[in-house]
Amino acid sequence: MDRQPARVLEPADVRRLLRLVEHQRHAYRNRVIVLLSFKAGLRACEIAGVDWTMLLTSTHKVGALLTLPPRIAKKGSGRTIPLHPDIRSALMELHAHDGSPHHGPVIRSERGEHMTARSVVNWFAASYRDLGLIGCSSHSGRRTFITRSARMLARTGGSLRDIQELAGHKALTTTERYIAGDRAAQRRLIKLI
Repeated sequence: MDRQPARVLEPADVRRLLRLVEHQRHAYRNRVIVLLSFKAGLRACEIAGVDWTMLLTSTHKVGALLTLPPRIAKKGSGRTIPLHPDIRSALMELHAHDGSPHHGPVIRSERGEHMTARSVVNWFAASYRDLGLIGCSSHSGRRTFITRSARMLARTGGSLRDIQELAGHKALTTTERYIAGDRAAQRRLIKLI
């Protein structure tokens, strides 16, 4: 039996998810979890493994880049990702809230250690269940990130190779499999032919 790929969320659904986390016990942390998934395309294992040393400048401020080392990335696909302004802002808030640490886990468990990848997966599952979003998983943010990035390529002058590098895929064909089609865009395209 073929598993369906994780659902790509509409912007309104992502906003609902962000509103949900505003009222949770670990609101600062949970906002960063959502944004790292939807605005940086990170996998659950990568979200769980992010450390402040991967984000901070030499003056211990949140920088403009996230440097993922191969040791926390799937298949050693380490990479550097420019931070979306929303992520950077949320990280600065979390950094201040957590006492401006110089190192240590960004996404902390109740015990102050790195959350596990399984805990991140479970957190997303519970959040989607709370919102009644069907077909979503921890991979929905990553798939949404890759799909939305592909749709914006014409505006940026970039290529699918740029998305492949941001996603940390070894093969371009893997990146292509993540991109969801857009029926409305297909109808507009057919009308132009």
